[in-house]
Amino acid sequence: MRLLVYSKISAIDYYLPQKVELNDPDDKLTAKIGIFEKHIAAEDEFASDLAIKAAEKLFARNNINPGEIDYILYCSQSPEYYLPSTACILQDKLSIPKTAGALDFNLGCSGFVYGLSLAKGLIESGQVKKVLLITSDTYSKYINNRDRSVKLLFGDAAAATIIEASEIPGLENFSFGTDGKGAQNLIVPAGGIRQPLSCDQYQEAEDQYGNIRSNANLYMNGPEIFNFTLREIPKSIDNFLETNQKSMVDFDRVIFHQANEYMLTHLRKKMRISEEKFSIQLRNCGNTVSSSIPIALKMDLDERCIKRGDHLLIVGFGVGYSWAVGSLIY
Repeated sequence: MRLLVYSKISAIDYYLPQKVELNDPDDKLTAKIGIFEKHIAAEDEFASDLAIKAAEKLFARNNINPGEIDYILYCSQSPEYYLPSTACILQDKLSIPKTAGALDFNLGCSGFVYGLSLAKGLIESGQVKKVLLITSDTYSKYINNRDRSVKLLFGDAAAATIIEASEIPGLENFSFGTDGKGAQNLIVPAGGIRQPLSCDQYQEAEDQYGNIRSNANLYMNGPEIFNFTLREIPKSIDNFLETNQKSMVDFDRVIFHQANEYMLTHLRKKMRISEEKFSIQLRNCGNTVSSSIPIALKMDLDERCIKRGDHLLIVGFGVGYSWAVGSLIY
């Protein structure tokens, strides 16, 4: 009979590009969103480059041998190619064995939580023992510099996490949600096969708020995203807690997707979560999409807001619409 196998996060790190863009500290919108600087990928720097640097940093700081990795999960919405899968390229660049599995998945702000669930399934089903989960996005390459609705929010980043088999519980329960009706509210309309890039797609237009963008740029309907978040996320968390017979008092730290401080504060108050256990880590990196939760987790660890054995609640939500809730013992 196979021994009971659990899965746990054993190491985590992240990489921020060197270029820094500052938001005007005297701007009312800057104060509202709580983002004062963002790291932006260089013109010749792409999501896979950030991914490699995050993974190499993780390996070096934690004395991890790439030869022990059985599977790569790569989450990004900034792929450099339609094909091949970037995870296959990362396998070669990071000297991970040819016997390893490699999989891309396209998710944004819920991607890290989804990735942990996928890693848990691979490990606890006995298929693999050690998974490298990488999240990496360069939304800046989709953003029009004259579109303040997104320009002030998004920063580029990558995070790398090792999940491995364990004799004690680590990753616990997960729940998910999807509402594709909201897909048009956070989208890059052109660039895929349905709407290929052409001269027409680069034609810029000004919206009613004075923001300028083309179909090749990122579009976000901020009010609709805000309404979706306040409508679905508290309800999803309540259902998760009820299903798993938990309450907020059972968790030492709560980490939501780091969208912006205004939204996070509204969610925290609506869910009646104490400030002391609620993570806000975006002041100096912005909304880093799929990497926002692992970056906040690592920053909390570095600041000793989290220690081994703490019970964490993590919640991702955004583009898709897609959301996910998970619990783990760190």
